[in-house]
Amino acid sequence: MSASELSPMSPGAARSVHILRRGEVVSLGNVPPDRTLLELLRDDLRCTAVKEGCASGDCGACTVAVGERGADGRLRVRAVNSCIRLAHSVDGQAVWTAEDIAEPSPGQGAGAPAGLEQLHPAQRAMVECHGSQCGFCTPGFVMSLFALHHQCAGASISREQAQHALSGNLCRCTGYRPIVDAATRMHHWSAPSIDEAGILQKLELLAPATKGLEADLAPNSSEPFYARPATLAELVALRAAQPQALIVAGSTDVGLWVTKQHRHFPQIIDVTRCAELLRIERDATHLAIGAAASLNDAFAALAADRPQLAGFFDRFAGLPVRESGTLGGNVANGSPIGDSMPLLIALGTRLVLASPRGERTLPIEDFYLAYRQTALAPNEVLARIEVPLPGPLEARAPAAAPTASFSLVRADKVSKRFEDDISAVCLAVALQVEGGRITAARIGAGGVAAVPARALKAEAALAGQPWAEATFHAAAAVLRAEFEPISDMRASSHYRRQVLGNLLLRLYEQAVPGAAPALADVTLETTA
Repeated sequence: MSASELSPMSPGAARSVHILRRGEVVSLGNVPPDRTLLELLRDDLRCTAVKEGCASGDCGACTVAVGERGADGRLRVRAVNSCIRLAHSVDGQAVWTAEDIAEPSPGQGAGAPAGLEQLHPAQRAMVECHGSQCGFCTPGFVMSLFALHHQCAGASISREQAQHALSGNLCRCTGYRPIVDAATRMHHWSAPSIDEAGILQKLELLAPATKGLEADLAPNSSEPFYARPATLAELVALRAAQPQALIVAGSTDVGLWVTKQHRHFPQIIDVTRCAELLRIERDATHLAIGAAASLNDAFAALAADRPQLAGFFDRFAGLPVRESGTLGGNVANGSPIGDSMPLLIALGTRLVLASPRGERTLPIEDFYLAYRQTALAPNEVLARIEVPLPGPLEARAPAAAPTASFSLVRADKVSKRFEDDISAVCLAVALQVEGGRITAARIGAGGVAAVPARALKAEAALAGQPWAEATFHAAAAVLRAEFEPISDMRASSHYRRQVLGNLLLRLYEQAVPGAAPALADVTLETTA
């Protein structure tokens, strides 16, 4: 099937997209570089189960599942937002919608109406638990549950796992209890088998068809293209030849430029097939995260070194955004409210930039020059993010003793929703205490300036001072005065300044033994 058979060819038409759907290869020609996956599914393939709700990756009505070969050689299935995902980004992958996951009725093909017995456990559980009212958001919930069911290999699922998997799906009428109930009951029914070996074999056959166009492009070509270089060398050469092209990864922000601002991007370089940019590696001193590693994978690696940060990472957007988005994209975007940058600043992260001249390294706080302006040269790309590994003092618990030695890292996000929301204020602090005195301090702040910022004055107010309540009260006053945040729909300038200081005070109050617990750690017991 060709997209040109279904819709007029647009001025941005470029090349074909090949996906695996219902076990068959589907090829669509003349797909514009900036066409979204949602448009391809709904308009070109007439798959109306996929809904457009917010068109910004917030509500989850557009959620679909995509599959590809994982690093372990197994089929990796992830739930993603199709409304902001570019169609070419799934070229060579398997795609499932809510229309594709039921067992076909006897004598009927895939997509035919299925009885209760033929439904996938995610669908049947939603029916049995009354998890749908209007039904608009239901296909998105089902696809998040489908991905979760596959990842858990049909095993039982806890309510915590369910809530985590559904963090990117919003329901406006049903209420979440029956939907979470459905997630925990999916294992009661057997699932239609996924021919994992067959899918992987067909994906291998698709691979040659997904080769990028970089080898065929003349320098500064004005022709539309969507290129996916396979190596860093190819990426650097293509970037140097096509400095006007837009670089994308998970398109979790670029997708909004397309859907909300109606901007047109005829030339796109996709970095998510670049082998070096997908690696996550450790050496003796650093964790090196490739710029195209997904947020989920990057956060898992960071949390492996610093488990106390796992809760902070879970609050970054919703799961489908973290599955598509990349840490490098969040960093290179330069948004003043990007949640990862304050933490990376506090951890002393360095960025490695690559160009035809080679590589150069700079501290992450020096990367941001002004609002949405970075130190990237026109022919440079962000290659990797290097985060120092925890020092020996991080293994020691904070203590109130006057001679205590330890270090700690804490990150806090304040927003109107617990998850799937943008920060009003984000603060990350890394401290080292030796002999009861603060010997080093690094503080990153978001939402309080035109760029993600390092709080140098507050750091100076802490360094050399005793680990004591009075020290933190004094430093909190300095921190509140260090920035001049704006007032907007998320928070007032006064609120942001006040919260900055309060978060620093809370770090001290909750770090020492016997401190008041965090609200997230409080468990309410109910009685019959």
